[in-house]
Amino acid sequence: MQAIVQDHYGEADVLRLEEIDVPEIGDDEVLVRVRAAGVDRGVWHLMAGVPYPVRLAGYGVRAPKNRVRGREVAGVVESVGAGVSTLTVGESVFGVAEGSFAEFARAAENKIVRMPANLTFAQAAVSTVSALTALQGVRDHARVEAGQTVLVIGASGGVGTFAVQIAKAFGAEVTGMCSTSKVDLVRSIGADHVIDYTRADITDGAHRYDVILDIAGNRPLKQLRRALMPRGTLVIIGGETGGRWLGGIDRQLRAIVLSWFVGQKLRTFVSSENAEDLRALTELLEAGTVTPVIDRTFPLREAAAAIQYMQDGGARGKIAIRI
Repeated sequence: MQAIVQDHYGEADVLRLEEIDVPEIGDDEVLVRVRAAGVDRGVWHLMAGVPYPVRLAGYGVRAPKNRVRGREVAGVVESVGAGVSTLTVGESVFGVAEGSFAEFARAAENKIVRMPANLTFAQAAVSTVSALTALQGVRDHARVEAGQTVLVIGASGGVGTFAVQIAKAFGAEVTGMCSTSKVDLVRSIGADHVIDYTRADITDGAHRYDVILDIAGNRPLKQLRRALMPRGTLVIIGGETGGRWLGGIDRQLRAIVLSWFVGQKLRTFVSSENAEDLRALTELLEAGTVTPVIDRTFPLREAAAAIQYMQDGGARGKIAIRI
């Protein structure tokens, strides 16, 4: 099969298209014939091997253990392991796989489910890792309730476009924050208010929010807290500083410690990839409550260009790769 592989850590130029063997699956896994894959921020981290704790988390200290990149996937079940009971050959599925930038990928049964009937493969593929992160951030960590005011910083990105829509589905009054060129997009996905961060300052005291979701931002905690209600909740989702050792994790750790001493709840989390939440997303997607936003679709051979496009910061919503 054809796959996008790498043998050492680095930027997008370490990736290449290569003919490799179809992966073998275990008893609790399925083999997916990939029809589309999504490009999420984690793809870059696993490609570059930074921040360094990523390597220590089991992905390979000196070189990637799994040579094939990509994790967000949608496709058709090609075969199933002996212990798999929830999926059958020929079903269209979406979820999280190992090595989805390839013609075939292996996925654990507990990380993949039947695909929403109303989505294309590309739409389904991009509605996995990023959408799971948004769902868990809004529902489990921010605990958004009807009538609350919610600010989504980074509302035009992969996680942000899902977070805006999910918070609206929970009955919140949502303000999305983005750059000038993306204001119309954020408004089109249901945000009640949109802030252009190049023209407005959220810390001016004019508005305070019950919940702030800071997605891949790097504003100081004291600035974010000034925009938060005295008993409000801040959830930090990612946050890039470019540091090779911590890469923004230090701000998240400070938030957790500070939360013990102030009235505001300052939280962060690592998303859980699981079938139960994929099914919850399926309900929202099939109802039309949440609609994935795809900026561009690249062919498999241009996966490196897709990752670079994401890195350049101009993407509106998600990026898909067609197989």
